[in-house]
Amino acid sequence: MSNDPGDGPDEQNPFKGTPFEQLFSGLAGGMAGGMAGAGGGLPDLSALMNQMQAFMQPHDGPVNWAVVTDMARKVSAHEPDPTPTQAQRDAVADAVRLADHWLDDATDFPSGVTTTAAWSRADWIVETTDVWKRLVEPIAGSAVGALGNALPEEARAIAGPLLGMIGKATGAMVASQVGQGVGALSSEVLGASDIGLPLGPDGKAALLPGNVEKFAAELDVSTDDVLLYLALREAAHQRLFANVRWLREHLIGAVTAYGEGIEINTAGIEEKLREIDPTNPMAMQSAMEGGLFDLAKSPAQQAALERLEITLALVEGWVDEVVSQATETRMPTAAKLQETVRRRRAAGGPAEQTFASLVGLELRPRRLRDASTLWGSLRTRQGTEGRDGVWMHPDLLPTAADLDDPLGFREDAATPESLTDEDFDAGLRELLDGPSDTEATDATDSPDE
Repeated sequence: MSNDPGDGPDEQNPFKGTPFEQLFSGLAGGMAGGMAGAGGGLPDLSALMNQMQAFMQPHDGPVNWAVVTDMARKVSAHEPDPTPTQAQRDAVADAVRLADHWLDDATDFPSGVTTTAAWSRADWIVETTDVWKRLVEPIAGSAVGALGNALPEEARAIAGPLLGMIGKATGAMVASQVGQGVGALSSEVLGASDIGLPLGPDGKAALLPGNVEKFAAELDVSTDDVLLYLALREAAHQRLFANVRWLREHLIGAVTAYGEGIEINTAGIEEKLREIDPTNPMAMQSAMEGGLFDLAKSPAQQAALERLEITLALVEGWVDEVVSQATETRMPTAAKLQETVRRRRAAGGPAEQTFASLVGLELRPRRLRDASTLWGSLRTRQGTEGRDGVWMHPDLLPTAADLDDPLGFREDAATPESLTDEDFDAGLRELLDGPSDTEATDATDSPDE
């Protein structure tokens, strides 16, 4: 390294003129000052190095999930988060058991619950991490790749091994951001399926008693009724995902397509990076709080987001309709709770809005009411079998246009009185697979046709 005074950090900065210029200059200057023994000139350098060491730990994929879970737990721990008591676990198990019994009268889908659980917020973070990985990594991969591509080719050639370090640092930035979003969301979710996506393990119906009690305290309804109503929704979600085997991958695939279709606005990233003071350990966290990445929606991403929103609305609408049917003659407070949950899901809570601003992904079923009306109308005309049969294949699902006219969906379809089981099965097979070769030949050769 040259001793020429002119060869300072700025002159040796391979990222000069790039989004990383300010970040690298500050780090280099700080390190040089530390080596020179400058007393008192580097506040909290030890904390900065500890933070950077955690960021640089080896990890697979674009996101360091150890950082995500650590950050999420720290955010969640801002409020007390006690482990559920045995009494709370028993109450959840009893509520889910009763809910499943009621749902038997509302749908022909058999129970999808294999086990129950009462989770703390920390439990929810741990139990849902595997699914968050699948949901977030496509988005994170796009963000990390965009930051690397923001460097001109000559800078990449000069930087050499530093690019790997920057890739890890960028992944850590994304991890910190996602961790904040997941941690904030943990303070609001009420169960494993509360946001419409199957976040928990298959067959595990889980509720968060601490969050449920906080939610119930804001309502003029008993905690027992709130717990039972939420257990009904959780058990209904479990039935749907257990019996519609393609649905889980369909939803997660929509999120993946959303992430892969992202076009990163690097101009916004450059501005954020230039504002970061690398000698201040809190600077990076402050940058994250406003959303580091300006995720402009590309046409492909917008199409995937619309597909995701429609499917989420259909899932939530079906749950809403089935639970309404199950509670109609049993639970006087159900209508009030239904309206509360509808508004909560359609608007999104503060944490869900925070998650959307940080990660760029909204999880609100905006058309929940239309979807619930559609499923209810279909049941009235064709019974539960006709309503639930729509879930047999994604090509049968209602579209955005169908939600515009929910009462008209399949209005010209045969009624249960004129449709035998054989006719229904044959028609469904034709919709899914097309007519058989024999049927096509008969239709061509028959003079009556």
